[in-house]
Amino acid sequence: MKNTAFLTAVWLLILSVSGSALSVVAQEPAYDARLSQYPYPYPVHNFSFNSQRQELEMAYMHLPAEKDKPTVLLMHGKNFAADYWQGTAEVLRKRGYGVLMPDQIGFGKSSKPAHYQFSAEALVANTNALVQELGIGDLVVMGHSMGGMLASRYALNYADQVQKLVLVNPVGLEDYLKYVEYKDPEFFYQNELQKTAADVISYQKKNYYDGKWSDDYEALTTIHKGWINGPDWEQVAWNNAQTYDVIFTGAVINEFDQFRMPVHLIIGTRDTTGPGRNWKKPGVTRTLGQYDKLGKAAAERIPDATLHELEDVGHMPQFEAFDRYQKILNTIF
Repeated sequence: MKNTAFLTAVWLLILSVSGSALSVVAQEPAYDARLSQYPYPYPVHNFSFNSQRQELEMAYMHLPAEKDKPTVLLMHGKNFAADYWQGTAEVLRKRGYGVLMPDQIGFGKSSKPAHYQFSAEALVANTNALVQELGIGDLVVMGHSMGGMLASRYALNYADQVQKLVLVNPVGLEDYLKYVEYKDPEFFYQNELQKTAADVISYQKKNYYDGKWSDDYEALTTIHKGWINGPDWEQVAWNNAQTYDVIFTGAVINEFDQFRMPVHLIIGTRDTTGPGRNWKKPGVTRTLGQYDKLGKAAAERIPDATLHELEDVGHMPQFEAFDRYQKILNTIF
C-alpha cells in the first residue's frame, strides 16, 4: 500500500514537471515571415511597389510632423526591425517631429523575397520611393548599426532632401573587404539555419551588453526567436544571409568627406562590432571594431561633424544607456 502511494506521488510529480515544461515550450513565440501575430507600437501600413521584377510590400509606421517640423527617417539595424525605435520616436514626437519607421525589404513585417539583390543602393532607393509616396519633403535621417550604413547612403544619394544625418553606432566605419574575405550568402545561410533561440541571446549578451542582461534586452530578441520557432524560418534565414552583402559591399566610409549636411555621430565607445573578423585575409593584423577610435576617425573625415561619445556603452546606446542617449538627442533636435 505504501509502495502504491509512493509511486502515485512520483507519477503526479512527473506529470507536474512535464506540464510545466510543456507550458514553457508553449509560451515560446512562433512567428511567420511577415510577423502577422507580432504587435508593433504604432499602426502599420504597407507600401506596395515593384522592384527587381516583383511586387513587394514595405511595412512602415508614420507619425506625421507638426507644422514646419521635418520628419525623422529612422533606419533599423540588421538584427532588428522598425519597432525597436519606439523610445526614440516618443522623444522626437514630443518635440513635434514627424517620424517615419520603415521595415526594409527582408526585415520585420516587410516582404521576404526568395530572390533579391540586397544592396545599400537598392534598399535606400526603396526607402526614397516610400518617402516620395508619402509626400515628405524635409528629412532628418537617422540610422543605427546597419541602418547607419543605409542612412549614410541615403544622405549621399538624396542630399537635397536631408537637413541633418544622425548615426548611432553605425557599422561601416571601416571598409571591411579591405581586411576580410568575401563570403557567399550560402555561408551565412548555413550559419543561420543552425541558430537556436539560446544562440541569439548569447550573441547579444556578449557582443552588445558586455555580459549583462535584462528583461528589456530579452524583449529585443523576441522577433528573432519567434522566427526560429516559426514556419518560415528557412526563408527568413535566407534573407538574413543575403543582407550581409549590404554590410560587406556597401562601404560608405570612403565617401564620408562628401556629406553636404551636418552629421552627428553617437558612439558607444565599448562597441567592438567587427563583421568578418573571424575570416580575415592572410597577413591582416588589424583589429576590427575599435569604436573608441573609429568614431574619432570618422568625424575627422566629415566636413561638418559632431561626435557624441558614450563611455562604457556598447553597440546599443538607445537601450543600454537611454537617459544619456536622450540627453544627446536633446542637443541634436
